[in-house]
Amino acid sequence: MGFDRSMALASSALTALVPLSILLGAVLSNFVHYDAAEQIIRRYNLTGAGATAVSSLFSPAEETSAGMGIFGVVFLTISVLSFARAAQRLFEQAWELKPLSVRNTRNGLWWILTLGGYVVVTTLLSALHGGGVLGLAAVVCGVLVTAAFLVWSGRILSAKRISWPDLLPFGITGAVLTAAYSVGATIYMPHLFNSSAARYGVVGAVFAMLSALFAAMLALVASAALGREVQDELSRIRQGHRPSDHEVRRQWDSVVEQTRSRWRTAREQVTHHRIKGSNH
Repeated sequence: MGFDRSMALASSALTALVPLSILLGAVLSNFVHYDAAEQIIRRYNLTGAGATAVSSLFSPAEETSAGMGIFGVVFLTISVLSFARAAQRLFEQAWELKPLSVRNTRNGLWWILTLGGYVVVTTLLSALHGGGVLGLAAVVCGVLVTAAFLVWSGRILSAKRISWPDLLPFGITGAVLTAAYSVGATIYMPHLFNSSAARYGVVGAVFAMLSALFAAMLALVASAALGREVQDELSRIRQGHRPSDHEVRRQWDSVVEQTRSRWRTAREQVTHHRIKGSNH
């Protein structure tokens, strides 16, 4: 279930964020220097085929203007709202809320605007990464900003049906896992982009981006599930309920077995895709 939800979120994010990044780059270039491809290349230290593929993917043709036709506006709006609703369903399922679907569209639009601001802030903070006190302060600020954004996301996308305190475990867990993912992505993504682009060209960059988004969304889904469990456990503790040692052990064994089963399934899927790719 977690893998399916992560893939749905990653697919929606890819469909929404790529055209939105191209549009923002075309619009903002009239005022400030902004290049989505350059930001990705710099973030993951891409070189060679990976950098070329990303530049080709995000850079519109020279004769392309910032204007969009009616069909383009409609497609972009649907894509962005689809991503917002996919994130909304994550919170509704994790907290067992009644689905609101399109009735929460206004909050979805507010969330998209907030997401844009979050991307800008984290991009600025990532530019300060490095050694010394300034780099450490940037990392700490990044974690705090991520935690605040995740808590706000749960609050706005649930139409304020989840309280701030109940979202804190999710926000803290999500910020920690996001920071860990960021470190891992910095190490592995250059290899993934370069190898995929060398084999498939621009399409390889799309595959690499989808893989990166899937890993990020998997961390988000895991944070939501873990945050809900922590919130429920804290509620039971406040009410004076405490499970027996046998029940704690049983639940822990169940979590370990589920984690091992999902890990084996993920490894089998990766092996299958590698074999299929090498045959081509």
